[in-house]
Amino acid sequence: MPDLNLKEHLVSRILARVEMPAQYIGGELNAVRKDPRSVRGRLCLAFPDAYTIGMSHHGLQVLYSLMNARPDWYCERAYTPWLDMEQQLRGAGLPLYSLESYTPLADFDVLGFSLQYEICYTNILTMLDLGGIPLRAEARTMHHPLVIAGGPCAQNPEPLAPFIDVLVTGDGEPSLPQVCDLWKELQEACGSLGGLAVGVAGQQQRAEALAQLAAQLPFAYVPRFYEPEYRDGRFAALNRTRPDVPETIQPCVVADLESIPLATRPIVPFVECVHDRIAVEIMRGCPWQCRFCQSTVIKRPLRFRSVKTIVDGALESYGNTGFNEISLLSLSSSDYPHFEELVRELKRVFGPLGVNISVPSLRVNEQLRTIAELIGNERRSSLTLAPEVARDDMREQIRKKIKNEDLYEGCRVAFRHNYESVKLYFLCGLPGERPADLDGILEMAETIARLGKEERGRWANVTASVSNFVPKAHTPYQWNAMQTREYFEAAHRHLRKQLRRRSSVSVKCHHIETSLVEGVLSRGDRRVAEAVELVWRRGARMDSWREHFDPQRWWQALADAGLDVDQLLHTPYDLDARLPWDHLSVKYGREFLEKEQTRSAVQLQAMSDAG
Repeated sequence: MPDLNLKEHLVSRILARVEMPAQYIGGELNAVRKDPRSVRGRLCLAFPDAYTIGMSHHGLQVLYSLMNARPDWYCERAYTPWLDMEQQLRGAGLPLYSLESYTPLADFDVLGFSLQYEICYTNILTMLDLGGIPLRAEARTMHHPLVIAGGPCAQNPEPLAPFIDVLVTGDGEPSLPQVCDLWKELQEACGSLGGLAVGVAGQQQRAEALAQLAAQLPFAYVPRFYEPEYRDGRFAALNRTRPDVPETIQPCVVADLESIPLATRPIVPFVECVHDRIAVEIMRGCPWQCRFCQSTVIKRPLRFRSVKTIVDGALESYGNTGFNEISLLSLSSSDYPHFEELVRELKRVFGPLGVNISVPSLRVNEQLRTIAELIGNERRSSLTLAPEVARDDMREQIRKKIKNEDLYEGCRVAFRHNYESVKLYFLCGLPGERPADLDGILEMAETIARLGKEERGRWANVTASVSNFVPKAHTPYQWNAMQTREYFEAAHRHLRKQLRRRSSVSVKCHHIETSLVEGVLSRGDRRVAEAVELVWRRGARMDSWREHFDPQRWWQALADAGLDVDQLLHTPYDLDARLPWDHLSVKYGREFLEKEQTRSAVQLQAMSDAG
């Protein structure tokens, strides 16, 4: 049953003292309510960021719907509280709780974190600590929840290894129920064999249960059973400490996306969130093999839903929410094999209802020339595209096979259909980048702005958003070094200096210090975990929000943990070196990535020889 005492205390003494209290009360439209006494197990999905971010995450809504569709499990939610709420909870001696039943996190059977962004790692420690759960996995007993984590950041789990019991790779829809069910069985077996132990005996009991889980689920990585080895200050190997756990972790894969029900009753938040809309995943995976992209590697193979399933699911979601926008989700929505049929059917069904159709992930190809006309522009006036780079030879190097002529013609058509602005996403710091590549960013932006004047009689507003490239795990660039702070500073200065004084074109560069810390967390080994805990104990909170991010605190913590940041970030790996994430398998495997890295090196040399 709900913890009424906790709820009463929050309402009477806490919520009036914090900003946006509606994010802490639960009870939203479509939130699931069950009697906890009627279920076998309880799961809390924990999103390590603010409510306004977590409520916009489609994956959490999918898993919430999936687990609550089962009569034997109750799935609830928790998000990272803002600093004012954390202070109030600590001052009152109250735990972090679930929104559905106001249950302390420590009282759940399973606590599941979604790892979407490395800079949020300290938020995980905040939630564990506020929830009454020991930070270190080795200190927990069977009385504590099983702490699991999945998502894109789990592709290099080592910087979180001491804090998470089980990291899951691959698709969450089949893996999460298996983990929950098996853990509940192990929990019940421990209870029937003499009860749940405490202290050292309890920790040993939990270790044996975790070993059984690791042995039975090939996609479950239990870090405590693997010991890293270092040579000359660098990661050298990851060795098993017991033979009954797998040497290599295999991803869990949904073979048939159509078999996974759509979340047609998504929770409608009380407050404005980043995305207030119906989200429908139309396709998983990507038909392309861009060398910089981690998602195209870890989301293989390519799978898609039928037009009927998508339209029916969107219509049901509309009836359950009232949202007036439908977003078609995938890595490259315009590569969906029935894209034109799908959009025409959605417009036929939803046009009379005044519901807008948005496609946030358009690929720049010949089809872009027809998309603006196909989708129309009844409400939105901005087109978002990701050319990544502006020069053809650099595109060949990164294996993003798009053409500027398709991009420009697509923008022309968009302007004819009342689009007024274009947002372009670029990468800065890719291997082999030259000043000409940076100049090309501005040339492309100004060309598009001029096309707006040609088609509409006034300059189009064009924003070039430039991210600092981080070589990610399980990509062909994983062996490459990340560019230095000085390089990014010079590149950003170059872009701003070359930008002509025209108000219709703007350049926004991502924060360099944030990108460098992201690089450490996404490329580091298990030693980085010491710095994560240290920086958290020194006050790091909500670091994904610029106003709270203190880079010096990170650099000091990394130094105090004895880590060589220059070696972690700016020293490339040899092609035959073992990498901290090599124990996690991906489709096509490391051999494919090595071939792509070698081909990239050949192309880079050819570019250099050509001047």
